[in-house]
Amino acid sequence: MGLLAGWQAAVSFNWLTSSLLPAPLTVIQDGITLWQSGELPKNIAISLYRATAGFAIGGSIGFVLGLMNGLVRPIRALLDSPIQMLRNIPHLSLIPLLIILIGIGESTKISLVAIGVMFPIYINTYQGITTANPELLEMGHAYGLSKRDLFTRIIFPGALPNILMGVRYALGVMWTTLIVAETISSSSGLGYMATNAQEFMRMDTVLLCILIYALLGKVSDLIAKSLERVFLSWRQGGVEA
Repeated sequence: MGLLAGWQAAVSFNWLTSSLLPAPLTVIQDGITLWQSGELPKNIAISLYRATAGFAIGGSIGFVLGLMNGLVRPIRALLDSPIQMLRNIPHLSLIPLLIILIGIGESTKISLVAIGVMFPIYINTYQGITTANPELLEMGHAYGLSKRDLFTRIIFPGALPNILMGVRYALGVMWTTLIVAETISSSSGLGYMATNAQEFMRMDTVLLCILIYALLGKVSDLIAKSLERVFLSWRQGGVEA
């Protein structure tokens, strides 16, 4: 609040140029106007759809690949090295290739988010599965647990902290990627709103979009932390960031 008050005062006393950095009240008023016109909620909904669709697709692929490579050695030998090679390619550099392959529609934006999300979840799932406590596994074998019971009682619970850490990191990547994806010949979404406003020097709208992205990112992080508390409640002391 102190930062916002200082920002407002700096603009009010002309210490900052309002055309370059509008006052917080101006940004809020712009947000109210855009909300009442229906433009803001529409673009927020579109951005949320792209983000959740990309996260669901990329997260599912990363999780399944992490499980398969972590549990089955022949699959690991076949797939892990190519995946690691692809992981080292900055996913945003794939934009020209995606445009050539699938055009500039929704599929490109969702695919870009999915690619960005996939690797953090894959790496953390794979790491969690392959670093299962060997003493617990040995004890499970001694008690005659089946492979299924070993997985459900020892391997997967032990991997959950890593998996949820990957989810939390992937959520951050999701929003960062979406900002870029929505500047690709887009006609909707928060990224489009910011780019369009920048062309007309509407800095109040640009700042509004940035603040909404920051708010969505914070909400996503809080959701991830809540998932950690729910699924890792069995860990002594819980998980705190």
